[in-house]
Amino acid sequence: MRYGIRRLAICSALAAGALALAPTAEAVAPTTATISFDCGVYGSGSATLTATQDGTSATINLSTSAITAPISVGANSVNSTLTLTNNGAGSVTFTGSSNPAIPAGSPVSTGPLKGTVASGDSLEAKSLKVVVLGITATCNATSAQSPGPFVF
Repeated sequence: MRYGIRRLAICSALAAGALALAPTAEAVAPTTATISFDCGVYGSGSATLTATQDGTSATINLSTSAITAPISVGANSVNSTLTLTNNGAGSVTFTGSSNPAIPAGSPVSTGPLKGTVASGDSLEAKSLKVVVLGITATCNATSAQSPGPFVF
């Protein structure tokens, strides 16, 4: 019995040590938010932002009704820069040129847009620059991000 208790204590200590050394999963919250954009002559509308995090790397996928494709746009041909304020001051940019094929007249979807974050960053979208077929549309946020900023 004495050996059984000692063996149990050793196994418990090893398991606790393994858990302490296991990498922690970092998660952004909320994972999805909406915001409204005004894109000037290109239109206005809402956008849905979906964020994920892996350590200090983060991605945001964006779909917006503020900009529609005038003609069919091929996959991976939209260049996007999403600028977010960090804790109300300073800014962080997420960039990418990945998108699904977009049929003519359909809303623009782009992402993943990649960026770097730090623990405690609180990011809220402020502007979006989208380059489609050589035409640049700059959109500015007209509402607060809902349900709130992405907290990493």
